[in-house]
Amino acid sequence: MRDISIKTISDTVKELFLAANVTLGKKECDALKKAYESESEKTAKSVMSTIISNLSAAEETQIPICQDTGMAVVFVDIGQDVHIVGGSLIDAINEGVASAYTDGFFRASVVCDPVFDRINTKNNTPAIIHTNIVSGDKIKITALPKGFGSENKSALKMLKPTSSIDDIVSFVVDTVKNAGSGACPPLFIGVGIGGTFEYAPILAKKALARGIDAPNADKRYAELEEKMLKAINALGIGPQGFGGKNTALGVNIEYFPTHIAGLPVAVNVCCHVMRHESKTI
Repeated sequence: MRDISIKTISDTVKELFLAANVTLGKKECDALKKAYESESEKTAKSVMSTIISNLSAAEETQIPICQDTGMAVVFVDIGQDVHIVGGSLIDAINEGVASAYTDGFFRASVVCDPVFDRINTKNNTPAIIHTNIVSGDKIKITALPKGFGSENKSALKMLKPTSSIDDIVSFVVDTVKNAGSGACPPLFIGVGIGGTFEYAPILAKKALARGIDAPNADKRYAELEEKMLKAINALGIGPQGFGGKNTALGVNIEYFPTHIAGLPVAVNVCCHVMRHESKTI
């Protein structure tokens, strides 16, 4: 059994959100640069150039890439041989989020009640926390600040078990089509297939956190990812909705067994700022 203190967890969460909000991952940056090179239309190329310049400026000045520094989503893989000492795991994560958003001067976007009060909590807490017990004596923490311009364009559909692959692709493509320019394309798309009504969207969010360079390990799903990406880009929405070849830069699918009577499919739309940072402690 290995002891890990809540201070270590809190400090790690703070570090991850401070980094994620001002620096986009190298592979995501490379995808944006590749998209710039592939565009032939003048407007699309100009938009991509501005996006890339913004990324460079954010990293250089350590100012957020986007004014919407998101709602803090945290995935925590906890080794079953870990003993968390000194307090509550949930409290530690929220303390790390609060510290990052306060010390980083990031916009606090969370309200305490979704319907009635809607009073800002002032420090972007509470975070959305997904925990998973795994083997080993380590903890892996993934921080994903999720902006709501694109989150609001996400969708869930309970398809019939007799639905075809084309039906699944059509739902994903229609979701992107309905999002249009409002989700700040070029996009990253997470798709969750299977599970239950509440689990498919978690799979979709988890798919986003996987990173653009990691196709699904199952060849069938990897091919489906490519099929979806091709169909999405055929829409021609393009960078920021001005038309072009790059409506999406990547599609990631996560799947899970489901009931014989159902086929849940969730689409989590993310703007071109696919922010995520991970660390194992």
